[in-house]
Amino acid sequence: MRKRSAALAVVAASILFAPQALVPQAQAFGTIRSFGQNAEHERITRSGLAGFGFGPDSLSEIAGKNGTWGAVGAPDNPTRGLGGNKAAHCDGGDFFASPGYPQSSLAAATELTRCRNYIYNNINAAVTDAAGLVRANLSLDSTSIFGGCNYNGAKGRAKCNVFEDMGMAFHAAQDFYSHTNWIDAPRATPSIANPQGLNNTVPATWLSPTPVTFPTGLISGCYDGFPEAFHCGGRIKHATLNKDTAGAARGGGGAYARAMNVAAIDTRAKWAYFESRLIAVYGAPRGNKMICVLKRDNPGSC
Repeated sequence: MRKRSAALAVVAASILFAPQALVPQAQAFGTIRSFGQNAEHERITRSGLAGFGFGPDSLSEIAGKNGTWGAVGAPDNPTRGLGGNKAAHCDGGDFFASPGYPQSSLAAATELTRCRNYIYNNINAAVTDAAGLVRANLSLDSTSIFGGCNYNGAKGRAKCNVFEDMGMAFHAAQDFYSHTNWIDAPRATPSIANPQGLNNTVPATWLSPTPVTFPTGLISGCYDGFPEAFHCGGRIKHATLNKDTAGAARGGGGAYARAMNVAAIDTRAKWAYFESRLIAVYGAPRGNKMICVLKRDNPGSC
């Protein structure tokens, strides 16, 4: 789901002066609607958050819309500097049981565990940043998203901060379902070029707030730079495992749609968990008012 650009510096400059749809990107679970992408992160997030009662402006801030990255798309923005962060995209957890494979199974599991930790570190940060939304006396504090949020890593207005934190968590969790073999169909003769799938159709319990033991056989692809052909020699590559588009090597047979669907279910569960944490940490009156403020375009109505 991360955007791979052949010239990140050019892309970063073009973002400042061109509409998002004109930014050239390589194949990935997308945040734009061009170059093989179809705003996958936005669509997953909107599907996952449907039914929670978000106002259109607030939902567009966290999910993105045409011409914007949104909070969930920020890790793919070259100017954000997270393109090479494996944890932010659940990359680097590759392993194959063959003599001399360049990475051990323990190292692969460690990389994926970093991704899981990254998700919950960001959810915890969102809970902390929510303190700036509603004061202890239940009066409103920093609730504006007027003019849009920046999602550049710098703390600002509280509602923007919370959306950025949750966008980072959502992005990594959504990438998990595209970049790992969690939902892939089984392979009769697995190989580095065609690794085994775990054949799941529901979110990973391991990615829940109280994880079980690391799933046997779970891997993601190696990504050390673009173009991928120049990197990760002899390893299972991101390009081999990803289901970022329906046309991706691993995206056929319904795998792309399944990854999108399971990622949306997981997004829904993580927002519900976030709401439960707000109430647990701040108490029901303040926590519920925080939840209302985050969802409503007019927080004064909360």
